Amino acid sequence: MAHSGAQSSPATLVLMVASAAFGGTLQYGYNLAIMNAPTTFIQTFINETFLERWDVQLENYQVTLVWTVIVSIFSLGGLIGALITGPMTIRYGRKNCLLLNNVFLMAGAVLALSSRAAKSFEMIIMSRVLVGINSGISMNVQPMYFGESAPKHLRGAISLSSCVFTSFGVVLGQVVGLREILGSEQCWQYLLASNAVPGVIQLLTLPWFPESPRYLLIDRGDKEACINALRRLRGCEVQTCELDEILEERAQVQGMKPRQPWELFTDRCVRWQLITVIVVASAMQLCGNDSIYFYASYVFQEAEIPYDKIQYVTIGTGACEFTACILCNLLIERKGRRFMLMGGFILMTVWAVVFTVALLSASYVSWMPYLSMTCIFTYILSFGMGPAGITGILPTEIFNQNDRPAAYMIAGSMMWLNLFIIGMIFPFLVSGLSQFCFVPFGLVCLLSALYVGLFLPETQGKSLSAITNEFLKLNFKGQEKKSPLQIEAQYQKGTVYLSTAL
Repeated sequence: MAHSGAQSSPATLVLMVASAAFGGTLQYGYNLAIMNAPTTFIQTFINETFLERWDVQLENYQVTLVWTVIVSIFSLGGLIGALITGPMTIRYGRKNCLLLNNVFLMAGAVLALSSRAAKSFEMIIMSRVLVGINSGISMNVQPMYFGESAPKHLRGAISLSSCVFTSFGVVLGQVVGLREILGSEQCWQYLLASNAVPGVIQLLTLPWFPESPRYLLIDRGDKEACINALRRLRGCEVQTCELDEILEERAQVQGMKPRQPWELFTDRCVRWQLITVIVVASAMQLCGNDSIYFYASYVFQEAEIPYDKIQYVTIGTGACEFTACILCNLLIERKGRRFMLMGGFILMTVWAVVFTVALLSASYVSWMPYLSMTCIFTYILSFGMGPAGITGILPTEIFNQNDRPAAYMIAGSMMWLNLFIIGMIFPFLVSGLSQFCFVPFGLVCLLSALYVGLFLPETQGKSLSAITNEFLKLNFKGQEKKSPLQIEAQYQKGTVYLSTAL
């Protein structure tokens, strides 16, 4: 096995990325997008169900409320997925966790497919919860798997491919959701169940690829398996410096158990790493970008786009993010994480302001609706160039192997919780604030850009101990007069890198 691995080509890493992502983060984007096309059909189905069961004709706001629950419950499922990610990755490994994750997906697909025949909108709700759990797990496990499997000089680009596949999933969901394909009144149940297809592809392909080398050596203590995995993923003999770095990290966490999320909150050594992950993960949803996919029809109606053109314009939004994520993938190793993240938030702030002005002027200037539509596209482009990709990379780069699963649980929980909140209030935000609906999002982007500029060190091409050393300057600010031994004694618990960094 080791010999055949040594003969492999670097294409193994690329194919592994494609296999994991096609049934992984692609599902998140796909399941965001497919809910937009059948909106009116499912709302009619809800109304008919209430009328048939209880002889009750629902008011418009009641139908909207049930529909909002169906859409937003996906986020609560994602939150559950994020919370169980840590224990699953520690027990089963990164690759096996992705494979097991398909159980939730397949169960959700069966419920969605059967819901119409069973005349049960509750089955759609349950399906969305299960699909949300699947997405919540994959959104956390996949960047971890990629970040631990990629060589240092490609770590950013490989990890960022998670975001590329998410945006590809959005475009794919929008295309499949066209009325000419599965977005018709007769086929909406097949559209909701179509997410099973990428899952099947992953189940057939991913078992052929190796587990994360870092997991094999650090968590399992299997050096030979780690070397074989590295050979297959690199397509050549293992470089001593790469293996030494993994062995060094293993030595530093030797005898320590993977930590729980609440333990990170009480450890000053990771205080600013944790704050950074919470701020950036929350901002990713509070910026309102993903809500555009949930409620694209609402947004474009507000921008006065003709109803029959909305489904085609919506595909443009997904294509924008997909293009931006590919550009970000090409630029990230040249420009760095901090520059891309801060730049994305600044541009989003600008477009939020322009969009507000365009909406306010729509009744006075005939071409303003088109400027509004352009602003939505540029907003999504800016999101794809920065926050969409960098957010998933950060926990891998700023936390060690013992803390990483817990850090991803916290980041994922913040992301899904905020997505649920935004998903629930977005339609009411659009109707309540009307032309000013993007002002809160612009404010979030501005504050996030300031935070990144002031507190996030650049992580590009740096080892974990070097990044930790930079964060220690923030974590122990004001303690410069104390000796390293005093600080080490005071913060002994969980200080994995403290002695080497100081």
